[in-house]
Amino acid sequence: MHKLITIACLFLSLAARAESPVSPPADVAEQPVTLFLAGDSTIAEKLASKRPETGWGEYLGVQFLPGKVVVDNRARNGRSTRTFIEEGRWQALIDYIRPGDYVFIQFGHNDGSVQKKDRYTPPADYRRNLERFVADVHARKATPILLTPVARRKFDDGQLLPSHGEYPQIVRAIAREQNVALIDLLARSETILRTAGDDGSKPMFLWLAPGEHPNYPAGLEDNTHFSPIGAQRMAEAVADGLRQLDLPLSAALQPEAGGMPPK
Repeated sequence: MHKLITIACLFLSLAARAESPVSPPADVAEQPVTLFLAGDSTIAEKLASKRPETGWGEYLGVQFLPGKVVVDNRARNGRSTRTFIEEGRWQALIDYIRPGDYVFIQFGHNDGSVQKKDRYTPPADYRRNLERFVADVHARKATPILLTPVARRKFDDGQLLPSHGEYPQIVRAIAREQNVALIDLLARSETILRTAGDDGSKPMFLWLAPGEHPNYPAGLEDNTHFSPIGAQRMAEAVADGLRQLDLPLSAALQPEAGGMPPK
């Protein structure tokens, strides 16, 4: 009889354990999501030989609470949607994605460069490429977030001029048609530049006097690429746009903007 009772208790114990939810180990449960960045030089991490040029992607990680998000910056200088695909960079990114990850997608500066045939992408192809990016990310059970291309510093008589043609509208249209999250970085960056004004916006870009920096002994006047100050401002604008989306990723943001300069 004692033996039968012992066996019965064992079966009851096993049944109760099977019905009870098992919590994953702490290191698995708290594993951060990965945020991939796909784009061009306005986002990309820079070589020491290019400093003080800085991509806004270099300041994005510090916009998040520690331990919540890992930023994997796959953006590269000079890339358009077409060349990003042709060089295998997009497929390499997709192969690395896990369910629950996020992908920021911002192209347009090089796609619209008609004079640079090695990177130019006609608008119809640009749309198809972005639609492919969205579909591929969804297929991996991850979340795509489209970004309009960040503004260039292009003033005329105190007025900020557009410089991306129809490409931003294509991004907005895809986001609307396919119900994809959108950060309108063009609109946000234009507001920043207009507020700063023609002269006040120069410190955000690579405006260097001759002899000011050893990488550019002759000086430089670059209205596309950012200084550390400009990169930080744009990363803060991206974070604010993400905050407005109210995605799970948004909850991982710091309550206030900030960031340390990249090394």
